[in-house]
Amino acid sequence: MIDTKLLRQEQTTKAKQIILTDNFATPNLIAGADVGLEEKGTITRAAMVVMHWPSLAIVEYHIARIPTEFPYIPGLLSFREYPALLAVWEKLQHKPDLIMVDGQGIAHPRRFGVASHLGLLLDIPTIGIAKSRLCGHHEALDEIVESCQPLNDNNKQIGWVFRSKKRCKPLYISPGHKISLDASLLWVKHCIKGYRLPEPTRWADGISSNRAFFNRMKQNLA
Repeated sequence: MIDTKLLRQEQTTKAKQIILTDNFATPNLIAGADVGLEEKGTITRAAMVVMHWPSLAIVEYHIARIPTEFPYIPGLLSFREYPALLAVWEKLQHKPDLIMVDGQGIAHPRRFGVASHLGLLLDIPTIGIAKSRLCGHHEALDEIVESCQPLNDNNKQIGWVFRSKKRCKPLYISPGHKISLDASLLWVKHCIKGYRLPEPTRWADGISSNRAFFNRMKQNLA
């Protein structure tokens, strides 16, 4: 039986180890990471795409599939996802300097979402880029592209709400580890190229969840 109280305590403890200052030089390689499920949830699939900066040309990509060993429990999703992310990380020949993760960073009830969990495990700068809000509140967001508002919780900023594309829902951006609030938003802006998602997580999401997208990618890199 899973001791959820103990795991929440672990999140709170590890959140104190998260560094929210810019602990890296200009990256040469930026990765995007995404996790999904297969076989009615029995298999966890992680994808990671490594891109060169500033060209955003794809350097390599991999998918890892492992048995799902942790159930879905709100607020504890990183314990379900990080084993597959570590598995795909081990496949990379070119280790990135920065990882953009499809999920939460510190914009989490205990300030320890999957981007923070992965960043701490790998000791690497990470950014959480979520498609929905898990916690916090913000002022109304303009419809203008690149509009943003601070995401706050308990009188403290934990991220940004960012309009990356017209007529699309905003992104919820937060530092994962070894990066500041401002730099997290800046690097996401740098990697937006006309789509809702920044290129690293857009490609990771595509190869993780869309077979046609994955096949097209293989053809482009052949």
